[in-house]
Amino acid sequence: MARVGFIGLGKMGLPMAANLLEAGHTIKAFDVVDASTQAAAQRGMTAAATAGEAATDVDVLFTMLPSGTNTLAVYQDTDALQVAAAGTLFVDCSTIDVASARKAHELATNAGKLSLDAPVSGGVTGAVAGTLTFMAGGSGEAFGKAKPFLEIMGGRAVHCGDAGSGQAAKICNNMLLGISMIGVSEAFVLAEKLGLSKQALFDVASTASGQCWSLTTYCPAPGLVETAPSNNDYKAGFAAALMLKDLKLSQDAAGSVAAATPLGKHATALYEQFNEAGHADMDFSGIINFLRSKERDTS
Repeated sequence: MARVGFIGLGKMGLPMAANLLEAGHTIKAFDVVDASTQAAAQRGMTAAATAGEAATDVDVLFTMLPSGTNTLAVYQDTDALQVAAAGTLFVDCSTIDVASARKAHELATNAGKLSLDAPVSGGVTGAVAGTLTFMAGGSGEAFGKAKPFLEIMGGRAVHCGDAGSGQAAKICNNMLLGISMIGVSEAFVLAEKLGLSKQALFDVASTASGQCWSLTTYCPAPGLVETAPSNNDYKAGFAAALMLKDLKLSQDAAGSVAAATPLGKHATALYEQFNEAGHADMDFSGIINFLRSKERDTS
């Protein structure tokens, strides 16, 4: 069994670390929020007092943090890279901008460490169940070393390419997800106004050309897909605030390479309005209610 350090013990990080612990690995856990570190200790992990302590005498160090600034703070502003043994694997599972991910790789490489950017898809439910999908960027050697750990925390791990490729895959995927959720929601709102039952639309679209994950697995209309948040008052599996974060990352990336993403831009604007209307903590599929309340734009 391996010695694992884990930094970032929020709604995603804590259950991910817990799955590694359950698999028999020893975990040294740290979070800047002391209550989160103590929650990890209560589960049987060793509480680390600092990020550097979490990185000391471990085979692999995972980070699961809110932003690129937070990730780079661990890599630049703590002694984690310095105290970790040569060849230690650093895996950042945060969803951050590509530039910050590549900078983190550079810092790790210069310090003699292996590194991987490995953001996830699957939300809190997937983190708890150990069914996340990991999108990994970095060397083949780093991915091979990380894969056994990723497979404990997730159902699938895909090596997407070199440094930053995992983040690129994540933001492209989530831009598509945001767009598709809006499209599915618009279709149900239109069906309602046309007098078509939601069941009829679901029965047709779920087996026709409109079929997509946002419809068949995460349907925003309640009563059609049992496990969808729409059946639980849109309690967040993936909060609207996080969707907006990822859409903004997609637009920052699109701007950096002059890529045309008009639907991504519009989806970002709609989710920004949805968040500003007080729904940041609601599941992102709740945007169906926001669209239902809007008047038709005739411009």
